[in-house]
Amino acid sequence: MDSGEFSRTRRYLGRTQEQLAQLLSVSPKAIQSFEQGWRNIPAYVERQLLFLLFLKRPPLENTPPCWEIRRCPTKTRRSCVAWELGAGHFCWFVNGTLCHGKAQKNWRDKIELCRQCEVFRAMVTAV
Repeated sequence: MDSGEFSRTRRYLGRTQEQLAQLLSVSPKAIQSFEQGWRNIPAYVERQLLFLLFLKRPPLENTPPCWEIRRCPTKTRRSCVAWELGAGHFCWFVNGTLCHGKAQKNWRDKIELCRQCEVFRAMVTAV
């Protein structure tokens, strides 16, 4: 997530820098630094911000789960934590999912892959 997307998301959520700082458990100065590009946005902050965005715009009732959209084979589905937990609209948030048949090493690798995925774009589109 870059500083521009961070700032746009804050405004979409209708929060001041101070209010968002409280939601993310960081200082208002940290929010300002993220928006100005002075500091990198930590993975836990990005993840929480995307979660808030997801809550503001939940998927439509008829949106199929990720394993249907991605047409995952049955064997992959049964091995994937998103399928096991019934988190087909929340797969981008859950670590250990089998995106492209394998789990990603860390949040940065996972979210980079998710941002290219139609499931993520349908669930958490950039503002």
